[in-house]
Amino acid sequence: MRFWMLLSRECLRKKRRKIKIDKDIIKGDFSIEKQVEFNKMVASKIGFDFEAGRLDKTVHPFAVSFHPHDVRITTRYKKEDVLYSLGSTIHEAGHGLYEQGLPVEHFGTPLAECVSLGIHESQSRMWENIIGKSEDFWKYFYPKLQKEFPAPFKKIILKDFLKIINKIETSFIRAESDEVTYNLHIILRYEIEKGLIEGSIDVADLPEVWKSKIKEYLGIKVSKDSLGVLQDVHWSAGLFGYFPTYALGNLYASQFYSAMVRGISNISQKVAKGEFGEIKKWLRKNIHTHGKTYSASVLVKKVTGENLNSQYFVEYLEKKYKKLFNI
Repeated sequence: MRFWMLLSRECLRKKRRKIKIDKDIIKGDFSIEKQVEFNKMVASKIGFDFEAGRLDKTVHPFAVSFHPHDVRITTRYKKEDVLYSLGSTIHEAGHGLYEQGLPVEHFGTPLAECVSLGIHESQSRMWENIIGKSEDFWKYFYPKLQKEFPAPFKKIILKDFLKIINKIETSFIRAESDEVTYNLHIILRYEIEKGLIEGSIDVADLPEVWKSKIKEYLGIKVSKDSLGVLQDVHWSAGLFGYFPTYALGNLYASQFYSAMVRGISNISQKVAKGEFGEIKKWLRKNIHTHGKTYSASVLVKKVTGENLNSQYFVEYLEKKYKKLFNI
């Protein structure tokens, strides 16, 4: 925990000293209908099969699968922010690709079920962040975004756009937080869950406990519970113990991606050309097709040659943000 606090605060400190980014410059008046079509185009391009699935609107994005040939993903939209929906669409498409890649011939058995929620989140977080917020990804998609939504994107160069979408900024909302501070949201939720189960935290004290931990970890003050303890649906749905799967997903994703880079030649150039077929094929072969044949720990070692190692995630963040923000 202390490591994540120090890393996040150091990145925030350096960013504030050297970088001034106004995220409002990408705001505008974007047709929801055009956003829907753009989201479908991106999801389809990275490999989501719309003959075996669909994309719909929702308040809180999610993915659900009834069969590898019937996988449904959802996203949410803001008329003033076209990227609000796109990140969620790519995230849920990552989940959807996993479900569509499970072996149909074993449907109804564990061999056609995901390994674990952590591995599942690795697929969504990899597509959303490691690939979906990369320079290579946007070398291909940014001209298309500029064409469909010329105001304001025609006036924003790719270099500045990348800084905007990767801005390091503390947020009250977990789902909208950046890659650097995201895991701090998970840590505080884990500690609260642990306290509730152990009995050291009373339900009535949750709002104040939350405010205290947000202040300690992220240095911001919660003004209302909708920005704090009430923001996620997980607890009201009884999903205790789920939040750590997001942090595990980040770690798995970076380690898997490192192995993928070693396994696919010229992957950077291929992504920049919009060629995602080999990535999908690699994920199918190494992760999706195995179902529950292996446990998560065994699968990670089988795919990458070693046990889960957080250093891959640390190196990914350091390399990306040093280059992007010159820190």
